Formats: sequence, structure tokens, C-alpha cells
Amino acid sequence: MSAREIKNAIIKSASLSIEDHDCLTVWIHLDFGGTGQGFGGHALMLGPSFKHRKDCEKGPNYTGVYIDTILRIADVSSWDKLPGKTIRVDSDHGKVYGIGHIIKDNWFYPEQVLSALNEEGEAP
Repeated sequence: MSAREIKNAIIKSASLSIEDHDCLTVWIHLDFGGTGQGFGGHALMLGPSFKHRKDCEKGPNYTGVYIDTILRIADVSSWDKLPGKTIRVDSDHGKVYGIGHIIKDNWFYPEQVLSALNEEGEAP
């Protein structure tokens, strides 16, 4: 297992889609200069096939927080402007743990943020 490190990456592409499992998912595809890695894959909103679960109708706004934070990290105002932006990445060979603004000390660690949203029941 390789060590975790912080390095710069260029956002090659960004996708926002409803995956095969009927949930809204975001992916950012990163280029480290010869190698690449993906960031995202969290189920941000469950689709109609999950309506039997009462907690799907109310609860934290994962989608809004997730998308807003990514836009702010990349310093852009719209999703289509993400490709080409440089960000910092906290990762190892197998996983991207978080992304950060290229200059400011502003980081996004989804597992921490989504966990906090679950505990608080609302956006931080």
C-alpha cells in the first residue's frame, strides 16, 4: 500500500449522473501528469425506486453541500467550468480522501462532511 500524500491535480472532466443503482452521483476525473484517479461516487440522492424509505423524503441536503463545496474548492461558479482547473488532492494509490483549493487552506473531505450532516440533520 502506498503512502498517503498531498499533490496537485488538474480536473480533466466532471460528471453528474444518475447511476444504474438509481442514485445521483458525482465524479471528478483527475490528472496527476501521467496518471489519473477519480474522486466522488457517493450516493447523493436516492431515486424514485427508493421511495419506500421514509428517510429519503427528508434529511440532509447532501447534493447541495457536495456540489457547492466542489465548485468553491475549484474556484468556479458553474459545473461546466471545472475541467482544466488545478486543485490539491489528499490521496493514496487506491483512494482520494479529499480535495483542496490550490492556494487557500480550504479542504473537502466528503466522508467527514456527510457524516456530520447525518449527525446534525442539516448542512454545516
